[in-house]
Amino acid sequence: MTATGGQRSGDGPLVVGVDSSTQSTKALVVDAATGEVVARGQAPHRVSGGAGRESDPGQWWEALGEALRQCGAAAERAEAVSVGGQQHGLVTLDAGGRPVRPAMLWNDVRSAPQRDRLVEELGGPEAWAERIGSVPAPAFTVTKWAWLRENEPEAAARTAAVRLPHDYLTERLTGRGTTDRGDASGTGWWRGEDGSPSGRYDEDLLGRVALDPALLPEVVAPGSAAGTVRGGLDGLPLKPGTVVGAGTGDNMAAALGLGLRPGRPVLSLGTSGTVYAVSARRPADPTGTVAGFADARGDWLPLACTLNCTLAVDRFAALLGRDREAVEPGGSAVVLPFLDGERTPNLPYASGLLYGLRHDTTPGQILQAAYDGAVYALLSALDLVLDADADPAAPILLIGGGARGTAWRETVRRLSGRPVLVPEASELVALGAAAQAAGLLTGEDPAAVARRWGTDRGLSLDAVERDEAALERLARTLRGAGPLLES
Repeated sequence: MTATGGQRSGDGPLVVGVDSSTQSTKALVVDAATGEVVARGQAPHRVSGGAGRESDPGQWWEALGEALRQCGAAAERAEAVSVGGQQHGLVTLDAGGRPVRPAMLWNDVRSAPQRDRLVEELGGPEAWAERIGSVPAPAFTVTKWAWLRENEPEAAARTAAVRLPHDYLTERLTGRGTTDRGDASGTGWWRGEDGSPSGRYDEDLLGRVALDPALLPEVVAPGSAAGTVRGGLDGLPLKPGTVVGAGTGDNMAAALGLGLRPGRPVLSLGTSGTVYAVSARRPADPTGTVAGFADARGDWLPLACTLNCTLAVDRFAALLGRDREAVEPGGSAVVLPFLDGERTPNLPYASGLLYGLRHDTTPGQILQAAYDGAVYALLSALDLVLDADADPAAPILLIGGGARGTAWRETVRRLSGRPVLVPEASELVALGAAAQAAGLLTGEDPAAVARRWGTDRGLSLDAVERDEAALERLARTLRGAGPLLES
């Protein structure tokens, strides 16, 4: 697969893949026949600071329009479009389809008390894992809705529709309220074990949080379209009648973009860090470390997520006054970079911890320890994510913005002891959405489309000896700091 910034005609039908992330919206126009990116655009989002993390959904729509306009005439020629979006966010709309309030984003952990109460009320972690496939974290949408009802009851009362971020954009394109099984599986109120292609909502659970199922979108089955682009969308360079895919969550879209087969581990280094793999079996981890997500095709996507990844490490670099690559080996310092609370391990009230300083500790060693702490949290969940029949020596597919950094790559190699493959393609969420859109036109499995495009080709790094001493320091510090991190 080739990627180019040029805006020229492709050889096959053109499709648009969208990545609406925490920080920005990216749009790619892709030749469905070859996977060549013929045009691209990007526009930023604003995220609030303070106690919560919120964004105005209207700006996502504006960013989508701007990103598509940057794609020029290629976007106008596209025959299908699909949106991959940040998971878990709570979008509340009034009767006119307007946002009632800013969306609560995945990394807004104010709902930790509601999460604790909900887990207890439903019978504990084991009951949640068996029923929903996941033990909800404060990131999950169900906890955010419970928070809203308790803290902003007037906003909850005015809500006529509840959506996820990608649902919001898809609905504005089509005029129809839809979602997909992948993104729905991150809400905490969707069940997928009944064998139907799209699963179902758990109405008893919805009753516990006083959410009317009529406010939720229709779950579109894999391989089906959400609708077509409606007319009258001024300023949006997509022709009316363009096929619109169901879309999906960002991790599910990236799995499509890699053309993942079961058992291949993926480690994504972005604002959040994630470890996941496709599985044919529905996961149910009662510890809550692994979320039992569905994928966008009909399989499952067991996934562990950390809140603190590249942004947290970059913050340490800034505090130390060093470039993010200016790491140094050695030393005894341990950093647990839980600056925004943490999800894996489940420590929503935690803050960052620096331990083990000596007179000879250098700033570069502290920075390397921050990398170690972020990667350790992800690797500790890897064995739980992978099926028993997965190859333990298979390369880790390393993706996300951090995968471009030498310090991130070398830390993953040193702490995992496994080979690492860094795909050349850097916009896998948008590429996965494009593959989904292409599959609607060709009738192919979208993962097979991505494999045909060769999206997983890239830098291959051999395994190195695992740094057992660093792993033991991290494990010992995490155990000993429990009371501090939990308070």
